[in-house]
Amino acid sequence: MDFISIFLLAVGLAMDAFSVSITRGMTLKCDIKHALLIAVFFGGFQALMPVAGWVSGLQLQSIVSTLAPWIAFILLLIIGIRMIYGSLNGEKEDVCTIFSFRELLILSIATSIDAFAVGVSFAFLNTSILQPILIIGIVTFILSFIGVYIGKNIGHFFENKIEIFGGSILILIGFKILLENIFF
Repeated sequence: MDFISIFLLAVGLAMDAFSVSITRGMTLKCDIKHALLIAVFFGGFQALMPVAGWVSGLQLQSIVSTLAPWIAFILLLIIGIRMIYGSLNGEKEDVCTIFSFRELLILSIATSIDAFAVGVSFAFLNTSILQPILIIGIVTFILSFIGVYIGKNIGHFFENKIEIFGGSILILIGFKILLENIFF
């Protein structure tokens, strides 16, 4: 995968964390310490989950290698559709006004589940994992940090539109992977 594809994938994956960060910024009295903590957790989990998926995918690679582009496409399509569907139906994260380590951990895992599936796709496509996880982690960190401050100041203007954007990016990357491996 080229850098631009990985970067766009990272932006798409980061939209869940970005949305939750905006929500947290809207509901918490966040200072820079809280914004950094949220960004570290979301960026860290978003970088680690593809590794777990990649390791799992390597175990299955020989079994499904001919189906790899289709599997990657289907996974990204499902993730993207789920993000768009949730946004259009008004699904929102449960957000309380108390900031706790436990809640942050749960939100970090929940927003990075999609990254696990992407890691499986990387394994099936024989993609090296180091560059993607660095880009995914850094992009998520930056967007989460920014998201807290957007939420604190103007979050009510964006809300569900961000999920639609992220889901669309994942679907387009899925089609790109499929087309590259079928026609080229």
